[in-house]
Amino acid sequence: MPQFAPLKNDTFLRALLRQPTEYTPVWLMRQAGRYLPEYRATRARAGSFLGLAKNPDYATEVTLQPLDRYPLDASILFSDILTVPDAMGLGLYFSEGEGPKFERPLRTEAEVMALQVPDMASLDYVFKAVTQIRTEINGRVPLIGFSGSPWTLACYMVEGQGSREFHTIKKMLYARPDLMHRILEINATAVAQYLNAQIDAGAQAVMIFDSWGGALADGAYQEFSLRYMERVVSQLQRDKDGVRIPAIVFTKGGGIWLDEMADIGADALGLDWTVNLGRARALVGDRVALQGNLDPAILFASPEQIRAEVERSLTAYGTPSNGHGHVFNLGHGISQFTPPESVTAMVEAVHNFSRQQRGG
Repeated sequence: MPQFAPLKNDTFLRALLRQPTEYTPVWLMRQAGRYLPEYRATRARAGSFLGLAKNPDYATEVTLQPLDRYPLDASILFSDILTVPDAMGLGLYFSEGEGPKFERPLRTEAEVMALQVPDMASLDYVFKAVTQIRTEINGRVPLIGFSGSPWTLACYMVEGQGSREFHTIKKMLYARPDLMHRILEINATAVAQYLNAQIDAGAQAVMIFDSWGGALADGAYQEFSLRYMERVVSQLQRDKDGVRIPAIVFTKGGGIWLDEMADIGADALGLDWTVNLGRARALVGDRVALQGNLDPAILFASPEQIRAEVERSLTAYGTPSNGHGHVFNLGHGISQFTPPESVTAMVEAVHNFSRQQRGG
């Protein structure tokens, strides 16, 4: 087991565990990414997105870039949610300007029945990156590991790429729910093993991204997405060397199911921008902390407007109290076209106003 420097700023972890904090911690989904010129320079050296993601040196470099630029309270592993199905042999590739695709999507019963949980050794490049990042952060802030949810991974595995309508996977879901459940059972086992290996490698919190859960009908969401995230959460290491490892679950478009999501055993729920933070807090009570949920588009506005929206979000949540916790974030990933200085305005506004809320 590698030895790491002691953590200097644990505000993010305390907020997830609903403990008192001096201010509201903040990090951003996709904070290491294309909106930063330094990221684009590193990606050019790597030659491709996968060349970047599969090289621990490059992954470490881009993970640390936003921390060097902004006083963020957490870092997140630079990787892709599709590493797990890639390790299952589905042939992940990226078309320029079109996003990820799979050469061999799951379309037939025989293909689904042949699917297996991958050997975690094939994902060793991810775990090496986690350890290297955690070492080089040197205790500045915690490191978040992550995975796509079983349902979200299945969407890519069956559709073969991102989708607006999800006709192919929904046809399987309704016509052959037995096949759908088989994919999801394998995915849930794989995701739990994958996140636990990240925890062993040094991740101090983990997050499950259910990017496409909101595409499901009520009833189908509970059966085909929430149930399998609960299965993952139940298998996670939640204590590593006597330290709690918090788990965050985020379903984009899942605001209507928050009450049910709060009962699956996660420590925190991510919220998109369609949800009012105060109402969400009242709904979940002291069962979970909340993370979110500024509209990423506000980062194209003026610094004054950004500050006003940050204050509106923090005011909606209210002053955190013992048993409640809030981590500030966007309601989804930051846009690649975001001016970097907008993030400076946002982070400063979160830290300053949340201290004022607490009388600081």
